[in-house]
Amino acid sequence: MKLLFVADPLETFKTHKDTTFAMMREAARRGHQLWACEPADLVWRRDSRVVARQARGLALTGDAKHWFTVAAEGELALADADAVLMRKDPPFDSEYFYATHLLGQAQREGARVFNAPAALRDHPEKLAILEFPQFIAPTLVTRSADAVRAFHAEHRDIILKPLDGMGGMGIFRVGADGLNLGSIVETLNQDGTQTLMVQQYLPDIVRGDKRVLLIGGEPVPYALARIPQGSEIRGNLAAGGKGVAQPLSERDREIACALAPVLHGRGLLLVGLDIIGDRLTEINVTSPTCFQEITQQTGFDVAAMFVDALERELQASRS
Repeated sequence: MKLLFVADPLETFKTHKDTTFAMMREAARRGHQLWACEPADLVWRRDSRVVARQARGLALTGDAKHWFTVAAEGELALADADAVLMRKDPPFDSEYFYATHLLGQAQREGARVFNAPAALRDHPEKLAILEFPQFIAPTLVTRSADAVRAFHAEHRDIILKPLDGMGGMGIFRVGADGLNLGSIVETLNQDGTQTLMVQQYLPDIVRGDKRVLLIGGEPVPYALARIPQGSEIRGNLAAGGKGVAQPLSERDREIACALAPVLHGRGLLLVGLDIIGDRLTEINVTSPTCFQEITQQTGFDVAAMFVDALERELQASRS
């Protein structure tokens, strides 16, 4: 099969931990053709199709630093690939949004895109949890500083975060003393022009912010608990958290099994749930990670599970 990965520049990949690289390596091991482009390469014109104007066919070298060579290069219509995998990292900004529309047009032309472009737009990673209130902590979404102050008065210890943050960026904790609450709200809501999310602080964060992966409507049996280090409140690996793989708890599995068929049915082949303690905190759909960390620590081959699911989806589409 010919697989086209829409991703960040290949030269920026950290192959020792990159999930997209793990997908590519497993796909190449099975004999699939690897192609790659960046969102900026996507082009559509009337009386034609969506193309990647500078797609590169890749051969993997096995070298950690110089990990690929370019075996072919040129224009590739997305519908001529067997699958298109959208693996551009957040943020979900205007350009990402526009890219999903180009990918949606490619779908209309016959391309198979994973995750589905409309599903990427319909599941913003902070707000998607609102559909599943039975699994989340007390949560507020607002522009109003007064509403935030009232929420703090009720819950006393809270987390505030922007809706477009990633990797733990822009997350604040305010305790019972309310120290700097006003300043933090002003910073995040930009004088009432930006919506933010406020949640009750979950003390279980000290045991880790667990990434639970859903692939093809099934949970991976291990989570990666990203544990804050030192005085940090954020467990994100990008913020210095330590990743520790562990079997899913009974509650992790309950949440995962409730959400997996729903999200898979909407065209989300790969989803990353974030769970602190027994509460769902985010649903990540743009470019979920942690494949290599889980595999290295447990021996469970997450990339193989992913390519198995991808192959099943493509086989089903042909029958």
